Amino acid sequence: MKAALRRRQGGALLFGGLASVVGFLAFVEFTSGVLQGYYAPLLTDIARHLGVNDADVNWLEGSQLMLSALVVPMLSKLGDQVGHRKVLIWSTAVTLAASIALVVAPVFWVFLVAWAFQGFYVVWLPLEIALVYVRTVAREDAAAAASGPAALTRRAAAVLVGALEVGAIAGALAAGALVDTMDVQAVLAVPAVVVGLCLVAIILGVEETPGASLANFRRRDFDMAGLFWVTVALVLIMGSLFVLRGAGLAPDRPGFWLSVLMLVAGALALVRFVRIERQHPDPLIDIRMFTDPALWPVFATAGLFGVSVLGAQAPLSTFARTDPGIYGYGLGTTGFQTSLIIGTYLIAMVAGAGLLPVASRWTSPRLALLCATLCVAVGFGLFLPFHDQIGQVVANMVVVGLGSGALVASLPAAAAAAAPREQTGVATGLTNSVKTVGGAVASCIFGLALATTAAAGIPGPEVVPEITGTPDVGTAGSFSGYLTVWIVCSATALAAAVLLLFVPKKAFQ
Repeated sequence: MKAALRRRQGGALLFGGLASVVGFLAFVEFTSGVLQGYYAPLLTDIARHLGVNDADVNWLEGSQLMLSALVVPMLSKLGDQVGHRKVLIWSTAVTLAASIALVVAPVFWVFLVAWAFQGFYVVWLPLEIALVYVRTVAREDAAAAASGPAALTRRAAAVLVGALEVGAIAGALAAGALVDTMDVQAVLAVPAVVVGLCLVAIILGVEETPGASLANFRRRDFDMAGLFWVTVALVLIMGSLFVLRGAGLAPDRPGFWLSVLMLVAGALALVRFVRIERQHPDPLIDIRMFTDPALWPVFATAGLFGVSVLGAQAPLSTFARTDPGIYGYGLGTTGFQTSLIIGTYLIAMVAGAGLLPVASRWTSPRLALLCATLCVAVGFGLFLPFHDQIGQVVANMVVVGLGSGALVASLPAAAAAAAPREQTGVATGLTNSVKTVGGAVASCIFGLALATTAAAGIPGPEVVPEITGTPDVGTAGSFSGYLTVWIVCSATALAAAVLLLFVPKKAFQ
């Protein structure tokens, strides 16, 4: 045991070789899965705990997704310069601090900021893949020579993604079981403990990238101007939607025109960002790839897919928890029942990812992906007539999950195949970023739709006079808002199916 326990560069304690490192990283991805699945059944309880409406929890998802879109390219580039392990530790420390802040946050806006910064965990998987690949390249034994770095990295990635899915399912089920028996703050403390253990695992079990050093960071070469302007643009755009949430769609309210002004300013900042990226020798985001005829359909498909796979998570949870006895719609599920619905959806996603290669061999890769997007469109379309019973909602989500799992597994590969050989990694990362931005914008728009009430002339929650005073009365999202969510998700999936017809054939080879 003492012989196996040894010091390596970077100060990490390693137990064995590559398999051991992948094992530690698998726990990191398990933690990432827990964070992604744990909070979904709790969103209604979080809204009550903070004294906000169900519609407001969509802003949590929107803010975290938008920050994620900035974090991934920035920290990935930084990891290449100063060391992937260092950045992995830093991002985990930020995630831990944010997870602790969620437990003690006294008001919604503090919780919102902490929730956004917890999104630093999204960079873990890209950093882990880079760590594994560099380590396999450095190996000189016979197994590495026979398999090759790419093959070994793919196997490691499969293990990591599997750990993520297991963590997401375990997190959803655990949260649903705990919230029915424990105080919300105690339930919120569980992810902080798991992230703390994750940080310890990284420090003890992961070694640094060979040759990495803080001395490698060159500020003049890092695209600081691009980072600044894209941050300004996204903050202004997100801020305009947040202001519009409070002002409503009435032009006679001062907040309405402030939101319009912020949106215009955000668009101008985005134009400035594009100009800077076109001139920078090593841009944060390679804008030219968005004009590539082989790649733009893939990116557009990813953005449209992000609307449903990321933007619709919170509405699904809050709709399930809405009491039909009070509002006339919803399922009135407990926390654990909600977690079972979400867990079934996640299992369907795993099944969809696994069935994609089989379907591709039976038909063709393009047709298999078209069927996947149509599954998403049909699944959300089924919500319009069928949403009154748990069995109906579960059936709808299984259909959606099968299509979503196939798309999650295939879109990055399609982007890599369609891109020039020297830009495959960048194309894959951009696919994820575009999907994230699509989900962030959708989350904010869905929040506005769910906040719409009868006061604006659109059907909203029905408040029953006999039960006025019940804590949940007046806090649910409007039924018209949920209809909007389902229609938009179905329509964007149909649009994605059309765009897949324009993706070049080489992307499916």
